[in-house]
Amino acid sequence: MTNPDSDPVTNPEPEPVANPDPEPVAEAAPAVVRPRRRVLRTVGLIAVAAVLGLVGGTAVGYGIQADREPTPLPPLNQPGLAYPAKPLPKGQEPEPLSAAEDHQAKSQGDLRKLLLPKPASARADGEDGWQSLDAYADGFTRPAGALESELDSGIRRIATRAWLTGEYKRVQINLVQYRSTSTLGAWEHVMQQQRIAISEAKSGSLGVAVKGSSDGRYFVYPVHREAGYLDLYEARAFIRRGDIAITILMSDTHKIAESEIRSLAERQLGRL
Repeated sequence: MTNPDSDPVTNPEPEPVANPDPEPVAEAAPAVVRPRRRVLRTVGLIAVAAVLGLVGGTAVGYGIQADREPTPLPPLNQPGLAYPAKPLPKGQEPEPLSAAEDHQAKSQGDLRKLLLPKPASARADGEDGWQSLDAYADGFTRPAGALESELDSGIRRIATRAWLTGEYKRVQINLVQYRSTSTLGAWEHVMQQQRIAISEAKSGSLGVAVKGSSDGRYFVYPVHREAGYLDLYEARAFIRRGDIAITILMSDTHKIAESEIRSLAERQLGRL
């Protein structure tokens, strides 16, 4: 009979019995540890070695070049210079070009003297001599645009002469000179005026070449008629000579012969 006041007796766990033939237990494979730091360190050493090798090779190359004798350059393939090595003795210098031969000297002088004189039977009509840029630009359809364009092209000065023959025949000649730093100023001006003359489709052709000029042309326009006004005939010429643009404008109430504008263009060009 069990005493209720006594501690309960727990059954002890049975002791393990040794297995006479134990089965082999598979061991866990050891974790593989990658030598990351060693690999990075090896790569760094290789890069440093490569840089040192490059620098060292460059230094050796400079050293070899410094020890060598300089190699002379081959002679230039050009003829000897034309001017003498020493100044000519006094009294043997070449004569300077005359004004007729030196076109630059002529164009750098008084530009007004290069204008064609007005005929004896004609009378002055408008400005005669130097013309301001503002007054010159006012003669264009769009004065503001013309002023800006001329300034961009390097305009330098303008010489003008205009005369009136009879009652209505008027001739105006402009010599527009551009700065030497803008060698294309005169050419651009002449080409632009010629394009305008052709696009207006008044002359009926591409103009006629001016004798003695590489790019000068003159245009004879057909009559312009408008109710309440007299008939209007026009002829124009645009020529370039160096840095000077020549513009010749003719107008009359009677037909203008082609020989008139051609003669004016050739004579004005000849004075330059």
